[in-house]
Formats: sequence, structure tokens, C-alpha cells
Amino acid sequence: MKENSIAPSVTGLFGGNFHTIAPAIITSPVPTASPAKGLLPSFLRYNDFVDTVLILTVILAGFAAVLYALHRWTAPPPPDNTIAAWLSTVQSSLDNSARLMSDVQKSLGEMSEVGRGIKTLQDFLQSPKLRGGLGEEILKEMIGQTFPKNSFFLQYSFRSGVKADAVLKTEAGLLCIDSKFPMENFKELVKGLPGSKQAFAADIKKHITDISRKYILPEEGTLDFALMYIPSEAVYYEVVNLPEITKLARDLRVYPVSPNTLYAHLQVLLLSFQGKELEAKSREVFKILRGIQKDYSKVEENMGTLNRHLTNAFNQMHNVASSFGLLGQKLSRTQTLNTPEDSKTPLLND
Repeated sequence: MKENSIAPSVTGLFGGNFHTIAPAIITSPVPTASPAKGLLPSFLRYNDFVDTVLILTVILAGFAAVLYALHRWTAPPPPDNTIAAWLSTVQSSLDNSARLMSDVQKSLGEMSEVGRGIKTLQDFLQSPKLRGGLGEEILKEMIGQTFPKNSFFLQYSFRSGVKADAVLKTEAGLLCIDSKFPMENFKELVKGLPGSKQAFAADIKKHITDISRKYILPEEGTLDFALMYIPSEAVYYEVVNLPEITKLARDLRVYPVSPNTLYAHLQVLLLSFQGKELEAKSREVFKILRGIQKDYSKVEENMGTLNRHLTNAFNQMHNVASSFGLLGQKLSRTQTLNTPEDSKTPLLND
């Protein structure tokens, strides 16, 4: 049974001749050694037969392995829920990544628009006149949002013809605020160019000197100090961190302020003015209290005099009452006297 099953399996290897070769090979009797002649050739034919069977067996095993491998490779994989779930997660992650990439591209587009806007603004700020106008507008908006309209002036003119960007009316006088935007030397300072720090300091010193000379005018009702408004926080930071500028500003009584510090400075000034006003009113109250104290002393003196007068009047009233009582008693005694008509004694001339 086993011998017949081998033949069909190897038909493809040897073609149609295998059907004629295999039975002859398999069914041929095992050679037996003859006593002498032909012993070696029979033994060799038997070895060839064994080698052929071994070779065929190895070939069949390899062929079967190849067929099995091809079947495994071409057959669809069995369904696996874990793999399906993992693939779904991967797909979801890919979708999220695609959306994120789309959002990033959109954000990059918006950033590009912002960058172009900033570049346009930088080009706009290249002109000193336009830059100064921008600083004045920012100062105007900040003051307008903080103080009533009738408490400040914009572009206030003095008798000399100079104009202050803003002037605040206070009880103590006019507070002048002038806007300065020294951008050119500041950009060179940021770049670290040689001599840029000295040029920047010289520019700021000139602005401080001009403000002190033009806007501190006590003869025209101004306060004895003024404010220099710097619209940029970065520029302001560099200004206040230069000791020579800080000393000059203190000596000339011109104080630099920025958008973040303007409100604080004005609040302190207003509180100081209110404190002075309160101090003046307190002095008036003390004067009134001292006057009341003097009036109290006078009233006390008058009350003493009145008390003495009332005491004297009471004593006099008591004396008058006593005298009046005695007078009444005397009058009562006179009523007991008889009149001449009631007397029974005859008259001599009767």
C-alpha cells in the first residue's frame, strides 16, 4: 500500500516514465548474493536503490514544505479583534494628526499675516514724525480714559509758543506731559553697535533738558516738575537703568514714565495733592477750633458774671421780699387803730 502511494506523488518529477520505472524499482526482488559470480554488481544496484529512495523522500518533504508555506502565505489571516482594535486606534491617531497638521498650517498662515502686519508697522514707525504722532495718540487715549474732559488739555500752548502734548489741571497747578519716542538710537543699542549706548544716553539727555526748559514754567502756572512719556516699555527700561540719565532727570525734575507706570505716577501725584489739600483744610479746622475755644472762654466768663448777677438779684429779691413782708405786717397793725368817728369820747367843742 505504501509502495503504490509513493508513485503518484513523484509523477511530476519524472514525467510519464515514472509509472514504468517505479514498479520495476519497488517490486524488484532484493538481490541475493550468488555463491560467486555477480555478487558485487547486485550489491551496487541495491545501494543505488536506497540512495534513490532517500533522494525522493527529501525532495517530497521539501516540496510539501514549499506547498505548506505557499498556502500559509496566500491564505487570508484569521480575524483578530485585538489587531482590528489596534488598527482602528492607529487610524484615529492618523486622522487626529491630519487635523493637527491642518490646524498648524492654518496657524502658520495666520502667523505669516501677523508677521506681515508687524513688518508694515515697523516700516510705519521708521518716520520720526509718524512715530511721535503715535505716541501722542496713545497718551491721549490713556489720559482720556482716566480723567474727566475738563481736567486736562491736549496740545496746550504757552506764551512762548511751545505746545505740550498734554497738561493736567490740578489744585497746585498745571502738570505738563510730553511724549518722546527715541527709536533710532535704541535700535542701534539693541544691536550692540559701538558707541550706541553713549548716543542713546545723549539723545535722552537732550529730551529731558528740552522738557525742563520748555514746560516747567511756574510763572505761567505750571508745577515745578514735568513728565516725559515714553510709549515703549523696552525703551523706558533702558532709560531708567542708566544712572546718569536718572540723576539728570532728578536734578531737572523731569520724570520718565511708560504706559505701565503713567497711572501709578499720576495716582501718587493726585494723592499728594489731596494730602496737601487735606492738610490745608485741617489747618482751617484747627483755627476754627481755637476760635471756638476762645469763644468758650468768653462765654464761660459771661456765665460767671451772669451767675453773680443772678445771685445778687436773688439776694436782693430776698431782701425786697423780706422788706415787703415787714411792710405788710406794719400795714396790718394799722388796721387795728380806731378812727375818730368810732371813738365814744366827746369832743370839747361839742
